[in-house]
Amino acid sequence: MAENTTGTDTPKTISVPDRVGLEGLEEKFSARWEENRVYAFDPNTTRDQVYSIDTPPPTASGSLHVGHVFSYTQTDVIARFMRMCGKNVFYPMGWDDNGLPTERRVQNYFGVRTDTSVAYDPNYQPPAQPAKNRRDWDVVSRQNFIELCLAQSRDDEVVYEQLFTQLGLSVDWNLSYRTIDDHSREISQRAFLQNLADGQAYNAEAPTMWDVTFQTAVAQAELEDKEVPGAYYRYPFFAEDGSKVFIETTRPELLAACSALVAHPDDERYQHLFGKTVTSPLFDVAVEVYPHELAQPDKGAGIAMVCTFGDQNDITWWRELQLPTRTLIGRDGRFARETPEWITSERGIENYAQLAGKTVFSAEKAVIEMLEAAELLDGEPKKIMHAVNFFEKGDKPLEIVTSRQWYLRNGGREAELRNKLIERGNELEWHPGFMQSRYSNWVENLSGDWLVSRQRVFGVAIPLWYRLDEEGQPDYENPIVPSDEQLPVDPLEDVPAGFTADQRDKPGGFTGDPDVLDTWATSSLTPQIIGQWSKDDEYFNNVFPFDLRPQGHDIIRTWLFSTVVRADQLQDTVPWKHTALSGWVLDPQRQKMSKSKGNVVVPTDILDEFGADAVRYWAASARLGADTAYEVNQMKIGRRLAIKLLNASKFALNLGATQDKIVSSADDAAVITHPLDQSLLAQLHEAIVQATRAFEKYDYARTLNLIETFFWHFTDDYIELIKNRAYGSRGEAQQASVVATLATALDALLRLLAPFQPFATDEVWSWWRSGSVHETAWPGLESQLAGIATAAHTGDVEVLSTVTRAISRIRKAKSDAKVKQRTEVVAATITATEDRIIELKAGLDDLRAAGNVTDLQLTVGDAITGEDDEIIDLRLTEVELATAE
Repeated sequence: MAENTTGTDTPKTISVPDRVGLEGLEEKFSARWEENRVYAFDPNTTRDQVYSIDTPPPTASGSLHVGHVFSYTQTDVIARFMRMCGKNVFYPMGWDDNGLPTERRVQNYFGVRTDTSVAYDPNYQPPAQPAKNRRDWDVVSRQNFIELCLAQSRDDEVVYEQLFTQLGLSVDWNLSYRTIDDHSREISQRAFLQNLADGQAYNAEAPTMWDVTFQTAVAQAELEDKEVPGAYYRYPFFAEDGSKVFIETTRPELLAACSALVAHPDDERYQHLFGKTVTSPLFDVAVEVYPHELAQPDKGAGIAMVCTFGDQNDITWWRELQLPTRTLIGRDGRFARETPEWITSERGIENYAQLAGKTVFSAEKAVIEMLEAAELLDGEPKKIMHAVNFFEKGDKPLEIVTSRQWYLRNGGREAELRNKLIERGNELEWHPGFMQSRYSNWVENLSGDWLVSRQRVFGVAIPLWYRLDEEGQPDYENPIVPSDEQLPVDPLEDVPAGFTADQRDKPGGFTGDPDVLDTWATSSLTPQIIGQWSKDDEYFNNVFPFDLRPQGHDIIRTWLFSTVVRADQLQDTVPWKHTALSGWVLDPQRQKMSKSKGNVVVPTDILDEFGADAVRYWAASARLGADTAYEVNQMKIGRRLAIKLLNASKFALNLGATQDKIVSSADDAAVITHPLDQSLLAQLHEAIVQATRAFEKYDYARTLNLIETFFWHFTDDYIELIKNRAYGSRGEAQQASVVATLATALDALLRLLAPFQPFATDEVWSWWRSGSVHETAWPGLESQLAGIATAAHTGDVEVLSTVTRAISRIRKAKSDAKVKQRTEVVAATITATEDRIIELKAGLDDLRAAGNVTDLQLTVGDAITGEDDEIIDLRLTEVELATAE
């Protein structure tokens, strides 16, 4: 990796506070880092110097929860590591503030709803309290509503930034953006227009998944299956010879929309009906019976009623069999008020009148009652639980309606493009690797192109107008496109070239596209937005393709895939080199924490209670892709680690550890003369090498585990063993050895722990060094390891571990005898294997001093087998404690 040349580290007077603590560190260092621009990206750079992160822009629609703290911390430790490895880290933060979540929050928060026919009121003020009944909400203009959305999301973003700052994210806050700001809108619209020019965007009148509550189209990636109760209703159609052909359906209300029956080609029960017509009950409509491979002989009656449209199979059958379109459910979720033209019998017209204008629920009830009255229901309904499509943010089943929408090609209808996008997934480095299968499976099973238009108000407008003919009908095939200089545009406010405002919505004039782009259609362009695509080529080429996309594993099918699609379309490449997938935070019942479930933890509470370093420790202890329980005990351990770091550092510095005592070169290592000191540095060297290797593989959790294991060995074992020598009891040379070891280990530990516990490490750094620890080099870089490596080479890594085991036996003997640890051991014998004896002799003086042992005998003996077949090669065989006074 590149060498780190940033920061300063000039000698300074050591100033260790009398009392140390974690309180107030977040505020103190956040301000200092911002003032000194510690995390600033330097745009005067080259691509090989940059490590760029496509940071997830959180949705600005309320409050953050502990899941955000969890995943953003995991990204931050990677960013901090790369910065310490000498990279010019490009670490932006965006706010995803356009789209449905923001609209919904504003509607509920203020008690308002929009109506495009209402005039703009420049002095409008929302009510102090929203009306309880939605019918009493304020009705405001489109522009007034947009202004409320902008203001509310901006307020949320301020709160988000404060929380992320308290958490210690090393974001360059000068690299922030909003997905609804002018810059983002311009990039999003330019990308769409490029797609249109390249034939990758098209509009079509087609069956569309529709949420009747939110009154908007829904894309395949936004679907969520929910198990709901239902029932199979069995009733007959009538063949030409008068015989009954029974079907079973969970949607009897769609009987009037039936356009065919289908059965499997090999199903002998229905082969005689293929190519013939049957007549529907109640509505007397003749429909043909078709063979089709999708029909399931073992499901229901084995013959299916095809309606336009009840589910995705209906769409497939309608398209492949070229069936007539008989759509009855409108965008409002109600049945058409006029009798459809295909129902012509007197009885059919009379029966349909009982459905006209009804909701789906009411229509279902009416059809069942009519079937019962006509004695057409065969047996009792069979109650079932079945999966039904919902909008991921909705609470009512989706309907399929026919509407004109805009689409982007994503391989859903083209095998060649689909295979290309699967191959794009192979070009990425996935962390963890098994997550790639989710991407591949999603792309392989796409059933249609990406629907990107939405019937909402607050979003990036589709930048098109349409000419109106003399009858006022839009020419959708030849849209009017704005010039590049006009972007961003609002087609409902702006006027296309060659027209005047008074021609809007007039025959012979024009009309603006009323829809906005799906929020993912803009979020999929985060690399292009923050990378200044189409505006600053040099800047863009220095960050793109990005090095890392961190995100949750649950949005691989939406954000990750859609970003791959856009980069493939616009740059003919993948958008990043690595993708890091965070898991979910689970509640005590192992359920995902989410605002919709009401089981979230407010992050400010845990940050205030435990401190940022403790919370970061919990988050960084979880591997990428692992769903992790919300665990307060882990935060307590993290807080204990941070406090111990402060206290151990204070001890080491008060013993005389200074910057000039740090062993930073091979020549410096000559001062390390004691085998126990050499052994510690050998263990430190091993920990650094392994931790660096793990970090480079994006396994930060293993890195933290390795560092923490060494840290506790250093503080609980090594420091306790060398105290006597550190105070000079065995001469200056031995004291110099231990002080240099303490300084070297402390210097390395602060830098090793800096990505995980940035506040405590910088606090200690400020006691004895200039600048910030976050501007220094990672200790695993080749240039940083020379001194430690030399000392490690001369030392035996096992010496410290063996002496530690021995002192533990002595301490246990004192504990078992219920005496104080400072009690003198008059005599003791340790029996161990020859290798262990050699190691004990190397640290014998420190062992005696730490255990307060007057006479310590070492005896060679064979290893023995203990409980659970444990091989014991070192044991305390004799011990005599001084009599308590």
